[in-house]
Amino acid sequence: MTTAQISAEVEGDSVLVKITGEIDLANAADVQHEINEAVTNDATRVVLDLANLEYLDSAGLRVLFTLAERLRVLQMGLDLVVPPSSAVRRVVEMSGLEPVARVLSERDRG
Repeated sequence: MTTAQISAEVEGDSVLVKITGEIDLANAADVQHEINEAVTNDATRVVLDLANLEYLDSAGLRVLFTLAERLRVLQMGLDLVVPPSSAVRRVVEMSGLEPVARVLSERDRG
């Protein structure tokens, strides 16, 4: 069974969601539900920390695109923190997510 661990914390007007493990078809719906539960209407930005995410397939990308669209409707920003050396970074870059989410390295996050 594929597993992803998700933790969330509020940092000012942002919600920081850290995801570790893997996101694929087996757990994408659960991951999406947990992220949605973590995002409050009080936030203006959501930061997804994918630094420790080991695998992301097309179902995982769908989770990210769906979240980006939801946040756009709610007028919230989305940042994805993905180290340049990560295998997930290449998938995110090739997916076309950058117009709907800022893709940052760990050191850029501030």
